[in-house]
Amino acid sequence: MPPVAPMLAKSVKEIPATGHVEPKWDGFRTIVFRDGDDVELGSRNEKPMTRYFPELVESLKANLPERCVLDGEIVVVQNDRLDFDALQQRIHPAASRVTLLAGQTPASFVAFDLLALGDDDLTARPFSERRALLVQALADARPPVHVTRATSDMAEAQRWFTQFEGAGLDGVVAKPLDAPYQPDKRAMFKIKHERTADCVVAGFRRHKSGDVVGSLLLGLWDDEGHLQHVGVSASFSMTRRRELLDELEPYRDVDLADHPWGAWADQQAHADRRMPGAVSRWNSTKDLSFVPLRPELVVEVAYDHMEGDRFRHTAQFRRWRTDRDPRSCTYEQLEEPVGYDLADVLGG
Repeated sequence: MPPVAPMLAKSVKEIPATGHVEPKWDGFRTIVFRDGDDVELGSRNEKPMTRYFPELVESLKANLPERCVLDGEIVVVQNDRLDFDALQQRIHPAASRVTLLAGQTPASFVAFDLLALGDDDLTARPFSERRALLVQALADARPPVHVTRATSDMAEAQRWFTQFEGAGLDGVVAKPLDAPYQPDKRAMFKIKHERTADCVVAGFRRHKSGDVVGSLLLGLWDDEGHLQHVGVSASFSMTRRRELLDELEPYRDVDLADHPWGAWADQQAHADRRMPGAVSRWNSTKDLSFVPLRPELVVEVAYDHMEGDRFRHTAQFRRWRTDRDPRSCTYEQLEEPVGYDLADVLGG
């Protein structure tokens, strides 16, 4: 019965020889519960998501066994790529908007584990058995419901790591074949791409604990001369957060009206370009105001991949780049992955 906390993965640098490797899908981690006509979708944080994906609920009822619990990922496919931005738009409080988006950007579900089937709790069984039962149970499933492809060939897994990025995936996951399902435990291994970029630090947000730095706001100049907000760097010790406050002090003498992101309070500005003051779809009460800085400081950060024109995940601070001209921090420095047909990944 819901809720169930999904089993998690820890990051490693190389693909371990576990005997089973899957693509790492870039979507909303979801536990699906089906009991006849009742379908519930639980998020990674064990929150209900059923109301946001009515079209997917119907597809799951048409493709899943009568009574089962599955672990997988909700994704949105746009133009032969996974589109996380479009997926985020699906989380909306208005029922009319949910209905509209269900038709415009319908979701898919990629299953990669089977936790229960009929009266049988499978979580104590080894993953090799759960995988075999999953493939059997969804043998007749049709899009938008899929079973993730998998390989035991390390050379093929390495090719996937490189090729599938072009379809919007962000790495691979390796799973021990003899492991039981362990909710909320990091019992799997994820291998993600890591690259570096030099970004302009144009502001910061304060930490929830007080007057220290919570996150650095990162920007890149586009071809039209706009400083686009591309993400944040936020993983610092408390000591480092206090040090950063002192290091950023010389750049705080700027009027927001003269700042590249001076229009952040205008919602239309957020629609046109990435601004750091938008309201979170997950927490509308969260304070996302920021302290503006003169856009003269450059930082080198590590990132895994881009989602549209921004970093998909929080970037990791590497070092200050006082030798770099802020105006040279453009999108041209970013590596573009080779294109790959998402239908081939799903169809596999």
